[in-house]
Amino acid sequence: MKKFLSILIILVVFSSCSEYQKALKNEDVGAKFEAATKQYEKGKYAKAIRLFEQIAPAYRGKPQAEKMFYMYSQSYYKTEQYYLAGYQFESFASSYPKSEKLEEAAFLGAKSYSMLSPVYSIDQTDTTKAIEKLQSFIDTYPNSTYLEEANAVLKTLTGKIEKKVFENAKQYNTISDYKSAIIALDNFIADFPGTPYKEEALYYKLDSAYNLAINSVPSKMQERLENARLAYSGLMKFNANTTRKAKADNMLAEIEKNLQQFQK
Repeated sequence: MKKFLSILIILVVFSSCSEYQKALKNEDVGAKFEAATKQYEKGKYAKAIRLFEQIAPAYRGKPQAEKMFYMYSQSYYKTEQYYLAGYQFESFASSYPKSEKLEEAAFLGAKSYSMLSPVYSIDQTDTTKAIEKLQSFIDTYPNSTYLEEANAVLKTLTGKIEKKVFENAKQYNTISDYKSAIIALDNFIADFPGTPYKEEALYYKLDSAYNLAINSVPSKMQERLENARLAYSGLMKFNANTTRKAKADNMLAEIEKNLQQFQK
């Protein structure tokens, strides 16, 4: 019995493969569509894609085109080919504005672009594009069943951009370009007022202002020391119990000590 079942399974698999190979070579687009649909329904998306690629040009404008292009888009999405999935879903939404799958296609198209977003430390062009696509979806479908997920993905993406901008600003402090650090950190705080990195940004602004002042030429030292003192006040106003309070207090003591020479 076991041997019989094994042989039966082999025959079924062989037959299935044989049917697929025949469909690839078949000139009948209807037969290809039927074979592609079978592969799609069995979850064999890569095979379905090969068949959809062959018949897509011929199916535009046909009654079954909407179903075909939906499955085609989904197949790319299921195989994690997100560039192609995003393109196909957008094309589907544009071609079939009255489709019952329109909202889903619009969401999955936007989500496809979000899947291309890289880690925050490298170029964020794809992240910015994904944010634009998701925001457009949210604006177009404010009552969508996908709204919660869309907002969650959007929050993750904007957080990545925020992290990127903060790290770039902090980098000026790391390389001792204190003037640029102060400007970049001020811009970051202004652009992201609710950021979770605000305390860090205020601390590195203080550190930059302190180092700029302490190492300044005499003619500019007083003004820069006073700016550093203001930076300390800004940090304390935001969080008087900051984890960096000891370091900040040491900087303030040095600032006050150096300011005394200008009060004589």
